[in-house]
Amino acid sequence: MIRVLLVDDQPLLRSGFRALLDLEDDIEVVAEAGDGLEGLALARLHLPDIALIDVQMPVVDGIEATRRIAADPALSGVRVVILTNYGFDEYVFEALRAGAAGFLVKDIVPEDLLHAVRVAARGDALLAPSITRRLIDRYVSQPPGTGAGRGLEELTNREREAVALVARGLSNDEIAGHMVISPLTAKTHVNRAMTKLHARDRAQLVIAAYEAGLVTPGGS
Repeated sequence: MIRVLLVDDQPLLRSGFRALLDLEDDIEVVAEAGDGLEGLALARLHLPDIALIDVQMPVVDGIEATRRIAADPALSGVRVVILTNYGFDEYVFEALRAGAAGFLVKDIVPEDLLHAVRVAARGDALLAPSITRRLIDRYVSQPPGTGAGRGLEELTNREREAVALVARGLSNDEIAGHMVISPLTAKTHVNRAMTKLHARDRAQLVIAAYEAGLVTPGGS
């Protein structure tokens, strides 16, 4: 059972998400909160698998809530998926640094929401292609960091291919289909690349790939 915490200051949105998620046999909404501070308290109480957290909220916003969850060892099993109206903005950019596992726009279709929750629960970071592209554009407009390219020479050809597909916003299952390998092998390639490139999560792997020149904006 995937246990979900909803944190958003819009009651109507929370009720809509809850109604959809509770229809699924493998998903349970364990609690709802209207601000980040209440969300943190409920996360500590219920220890959900997934916390769907709005970016902009009163009291404690989604970025700070994400940062506190990521910093709390007791909440190490909680994966934060950020909810945003815009797909990508400065708030979402900062949430990546804070430790968010993925992002969803609030007008997501029901099937994609259910898929996203299951993907995040499996341990895969969730970055929609549209958000990935904006993330890339934001990063490539800046000078590369001093660690750009570090570890790139250690990647195997298959790991490089997997990283390029991650940078296009593909999930592990989609990468497996593209590379004609099993999902487990795809996940192994991605995880090894993350280790070699010192990337904490999938979002940082995308950043590392573009900073290192492994892939380029608009390229394959």
